Amino acid sequence: MTFQYHPEIAKLGAAHLVTPDLDKSLWFFHEIIGLEITARTENKVYLRAAMEHEHHSLVLEAGDRARLDHVSWRVRRPEDLEGFHTILTENGNEVLVEAPNREDGYGESLRLQMPSGHKLRLYYDVDKPGVAEADRSVLLNQRYKSWNRGIGVRRIDHVNLWTTHDTEPQHEWLTQNLGFKLREYIQTPAGRLGGWLSVTPLVHDMGLMKAGPLETTPARMHHLAFWLDNAADVLRAADIVVEAGIKPDMGPGKHGVSQAFFLYVRDPGSGHRVEIFSNGYLIFDPDWEPVEWGAEDAALALTMWGPTDYVPHTDDNIMNTTTEA
Repeated sequence: MTFQYHPEIAKLGAAHLVTPDLDKSLWFFHEIIGLEITARTENKVYLRAAMEHEHHSLVLEAGDRARLDHVSWRVRRPEDLEGFHTILTENGNEVLVEAPNREDGYGESLRLQMPSGHKLRLYYDVDKPGVAEADRSVLLNQRYKSWNRGIGVRRIDHVNLWTTHDTEPQHEWLTQNLGFKLREYIQTPAGRLGGWLSVTPLVHDMGLMKAGPLETTPARMHHLAFWLDNAADVLRAADIVVEAGIKPDMGPGKHGVSQAFFLYVRDPGSGHRVEIFSNGYLIFDPDWEPVEWGAEDAALALTMWGPTDYVPHTDDNIMNTTTEA
């Protein structure tokens, strides 16, 4: 029997965010969210969470305005970079092969752009820095001490992107070019409001939603999510955020899609929105059929219970997080 080779993405690697106030953003992500600093330059800081081994899951870069630069994804095997390069170029996508980068710890990588305008990066080789003795966990399977600082998030979970383009073709592009699986989506008479896609058993490693009619850019990030072990940890996170003088953006509450417990909060240095995320369910069925939520179920899909003032298409907060299209 002959098997056809298919390259695969193993997981979400990192988000690269630009901030107009690097010092304040670093305070927020380091001291409040609880990410650990692994490296820094004059205008960039690399951070990772307590359970993470790779060089970073977040890059903060100083810039003139808040925006998402790109999202990085680790492929499953070294040869998958070449496999994706072939698929992407054969499907008419422009792909840039980037040499290994000592600064960010990545080996050779691929740079590409979704039709929506969101920029992606694929890599396999990556540095895995050690941990200072004072910060090291007694657990051999964990990098940093539990609750070493702030909220103490465990790992990066997902990224949620918004676009002014129709979402269904974007979801199909992710499936055909990068092997994402559509897990849940909201369908309305006007079209698909959004979808949740993954390359892992998570309900979503990426959400891609339809932006509202007042949106000023075709592609932006709505939020970046980090994982905590359980709902009680999210409630503890809410206390830490408020004690730090930051008003939560929304939550705590429970999503219908993913069934996860959530808290949204904004980085005061940039306005980037962060979701503190826990619970939910995993998908192991190889024949999983995407769950369709109708227009009448959209509110329940987004919020099963908790704050209900979150309405798609009206997300016009003062500081939008944008990408350059």
